[in-house]
Amino acid sequence: MNTVGERLKTLREGMKFSQKKMAELLNVTQPSINRYEHGQSVPSIELLIKYADYFDVSMDYITCRCDEPQGKLYQVKPPVADNPELAKFVEMCFEPDSPMNEQLKQTLIQMLGTVKARRQ
Repeated sequence: MNTVGERLKTLREGMKFSQKKMAELLNVTQPSINRYEHGQSVPSIELLIKYADYFDVSMDYITCRCDEPQGKLYQVKPPVADNPELAKFVEMCFEPDSPMNEQLKQTLIQMLGTVKARRQ
């Protein structure tokens, strides 16, 4: 995968869309899609953003800066230890008066930390 055009074609074909269908979705012409995919024309930033949004991939992926759809900087794992919002969420998940409350919270935090460690 070397070019933006090849990446756009791969995304389109992955959904089994024709160039015509893709053109309709993006509000461009089918010949434009063909030129983008064959490197004869460069899509605008706005159009690349539409591709990224539609296929739920990063611009890094579309522009071939990486081979992972989530991109170079995107983190798919929750930062358990340093995230006060996640701690608040965990706190809200359990009934404060339950005798198991603290143990359940600690187990959940430990599980989330294990998932984080595996993905790194």
